[in-house]
Amino acid sequence: MTPGVLAAVAAVLLVAGVALLFNGLVRARQHVREGWAAIDVQLQRRASLVPNLVETVRGYADYERQTLQRIVEARGALGAATGPRDAAQANDDLSGAIRAVFALAEAYPDLKASDRFGQLQKDLADTETLIARARNYYNGAVEAYNNRVQTVPGVLVARLFGFPPAEFFAAEGAARAAVTVDGLG
Repeated sequence: MTPGVLAAVAAVLLVAGVALLFNGLVRARQHVREGWAAIDVQLQRRASLVPNLVETVRGYADYERQTLQRIVEARGALGAATGPRDAAQANDDLSGAIRAVFALAEAYPDLKASDRFGQLQKDLADTETLIARARNYYNGAVEAYNNRVQTVPGVLVARLFGFPPAEFFAAEGAARAAVTVDGLG
């Protein structure tokens, strides 16, 4: 074989290799986006339950305005969050506010015994489970993507075509504890 043919074969192999790496990065980035969309859907689902929770609690404990205001503010912050880091912080704040409302219910036996409140607790607990599953999928997709973006040879193609690392969706501090929902039996 002549040097020209060898160079042409090498060039074709190089282009094919770059194309394979590029396509793999695109697929991995799409899995990250898919995972984030699943988290977003579940966060919105939970946020849509919050007004019902606030109204139900307000009917039994109207003077607990500070607790109810905290949950409304946390819901608003979640709606305004941009990106995984902000959403994770807002999610943590909303989880803490929901825990405070559930703790408040302990002081109001009529509220705790309310069918509506019990159903909201169940719906919120189910949503927390779905959020956890979506977070696991998303973080797995982020790990796979970041491994491609930050290891050789993918790092070369990622830098060339502008594939930045993705952020994990991680709980902070007290939010690492699961939301406890009592009275579902």
